[in-house]
Amino acid sequence: MDVRQLEYFLAVVDHGGFNRAASALYLSQPSLSQSVRALERDLGSELFHRIGRRAVLTEAGAALIEPARAAVRGLRLARASVESVHGLRTGRVEVAAMPSQAIEPLTGMIRRFTADHPGVSVVVQAAFTPREVTEKVRTGVSELGLLASPGPLPRGEVRSYPVMEQRFVLLTPPDGPFAAGRAVRREQLSGQRLIVGQQGTGMRGYVDDLRAAGAAVTIAVETEHRVAILPLVLSGVGMAVVTDSWRGVAERAGALVLEIDPPTGLEVALVSRRSALTPAARAFLECAMAATDDEGPGRSAGEDA
Repeated sequence: MDVRQLEYFLAVVDHGGFNRAASALYLSQPSLSQSVRALERDLGSELFHRIGRRAVLTEAGAALIEPARAAVRGLRLARASVESVHGLRTGRVEVAAMPSQAIEPLTGMIRRFTADHPGVSVVVQAAFTPREVTEKVRTGVSELGLLASPGPLPRGEVRSYPVMEQRFVLLTPPDGPFAAGRAVRREQLSGQRLIVGQQGTGMRGYVDDLRAAGAAVTIAVETEHRVAILPLVLSGVGMAVVTDSWRGVAERAGALVLEIDPPTGLEVALVSRRSALTPAARAFLECAMAATDDEGPGRSAGEDA
């Protein structure tokens, strides 16, 4: 068994099959299959059920995922630590981020980090809920995560670093029912058609709480694709409650961005694994938290369980 075999195994897991994994790895599919077969022989267990073109994890395969990620991450950490002795010139850092927070504050974090470390690549991975972000970090799919939560920040197997609070705002078309520059009271949303995200997201939680409180809002569209929200609002399909990270993009596109009264929001935080980070991930975290300290909100120390 070698680390490359484990990397190939994880690629099949992460990409959902051999063909997609082979494409991502720039390998032929037979070469990838042969490598995984060799790993299975070494371990004495099948890792996948081959069902047509599908690859379904066996119990042994599922048990291998976390140890394999730890082994691959450990080797990358060792290599990166040696390379960083002469300065952080190359490398990569992976950040799993929720869609709204990928607009801001992630854009600003990446801008500052790449200005200081232009040779380091930043890989942004999609995650749609705080749970998904935390799971990607916990299992080693990503070294860092950026999430927004209406409740307590994750603890236990990950370390949380509060960054800021993002308030909810209302996106409406320019000819919508509410006047520009005036806050919209929660009760005024009753009778309106809203565009929402899927269950587990902060924007969906806000609307669900609104309905539970008796507001007669209609869910016009439920979408996992955040890029669809603004076009749907501008076309008059409905309004959307989003975080104020959307403000700049929405206003430039011609939408109205209105405050909601009473104000409420989400706490935004970076999360990391509790084990050692690569130099690139550590530098990204330090750069992000230094900017947070300069701007006021948040705390630079990770919150422990």
